Formats: sequence, structure tokens, C-alpha cells
Amino acid sequence: MAQDMTLLWGSGSPPCWRVMIALEEKNLQGYNQKLLSFEKGEHKSQEVLDMNARGQLPSFKHGDVVVNESYAACFYLESQFKSEGYRLIPDTPAEQALMYQRMFEGLSFYEKLNAVIYYDWFVPEEERHDSARKRNADALTTELNLWEGYLQNLDSGLHLAGLFFTLADVAVFPTVATLFRFGLSAERYPKLGDYYAVLKHRPSIKASWPPHWLENPKGQDALKDV
Repeated sequence: MAQDMTLLWGSGSPPCWRVMIALEEKNLQGYNQKLLSFEKGEHKSQEVLDMNARGQLPSFKHGDVVVNESYAACFYLESQFKSEGYRLIPDTPAEQALMYQRMFEGLSFYEKLNAVIYYDWFVPEEERHDSARKRNADALTTELNLWEGYLQNLDSGLHLAGLFFTLADVAVFPTVATLFRFGLSAERYPKLGDYYAVLKHRPSIKASWPPHWLENPKGQDALKDV
């Protein structure tokens, strides 16, 4: 069933990781995949551009259907393979509403994370300012406190949209994992720390763990003071 699927991806990219988790949850192992290097600019190769005119990863194809945006690919997989693997959209309207809310809030969470850890990558040296770094860090701190509160207010505290793992967790866990990869303090954000500690052992997440993180488990400390 997965043999007619192709995924072009990069290690440690939360958007790529989302799609890989979804594929694992739907029991769609065995798809064609190719790991590309961002550092070498392979995401701008003709192979990628033929699937994704933006030159971005992930690039995903199922038969003749191309779905490149990670959220779109996750929704597509759940829609096309509802009866396969784990069901990722809950039944009740309240749970669905919370799932959608947290999913799309996750986009802002991811953007604020990137603004801090990739500031030097995005901003030319002559345009960098300490005041901008502080604004970005403050915005990320506000976001972290918001998500810490979300988890505090849930009865289970283990998933973002209730008792069960959903597309909200598929979408947001890679961002949370990246936070801790870059040195976020679990003591300062205990609910996020608990969430990360529990879900990192989920089979779909372990199976799709970024390979270069496995090779170098130490990570970085860019967020140790956030």
C-alpha cells in the first residue's frame, strides 16, 4: 500500500517529522524515502523542485497526487487511510475543535521557535540587533507559558487535545522535541517536560526520530536561558 508513496525529507525538520509520524501511525511503513541535506542545499535540487516548486521539504507524493505542506499531508493521510492504523481525529465535536485549535496554534509556536534558534541564519549579520533577539526570546517565552498552561489545564496532561493521541500531537510534538534538543529547561517548564518525556517513547515517534539526533544525542544549549 505504501510502495506508491515517496517522501523527500530532511533530518531534524519538524515539518518532515510530522509527516513521518503520521505515516507510522497509519501503518504505512515501506514507502520510498530519500534523506536530503539542508546544509548542502539538496532541498533546492531539481528532484525536489519537480515535486515542490518552493524547493522545500517535506515533498510528498502518493501515486500521482503531490501534497507538500506538512499539515496538508497529515490531513490527507488521515482522510485517505481512516481505517488503517491509529485514528488521529477524535469523534466528539469538542475534542475535534480542541485538536484543530491546538494544531493551528502549533504553527505560531513553531515560527517563534525558529525566530530564536535560527536568528543568525535568517538575518544578515549587518542587520542583527540584540533588541530583536530579546523580542524574539520574549515572544517565545510567552508562547511557552501558554502551552505550559494548556497542559496544566488538561485532565490527562499527556496529549494536547484530551485523553488520546491526535493530529495535534503529530503536528506539535516535533516542535516540543526541538525545544528540548536546543536546551529548554524541563524544570522551568515541567508540563512540557512531562509531555516530551512520555511521547518520545511512542513507537511512531521513536521510529521516525531524526537520525542525526541519534548520532549526536547531546544537542545544543541555545534555549537554556529562555
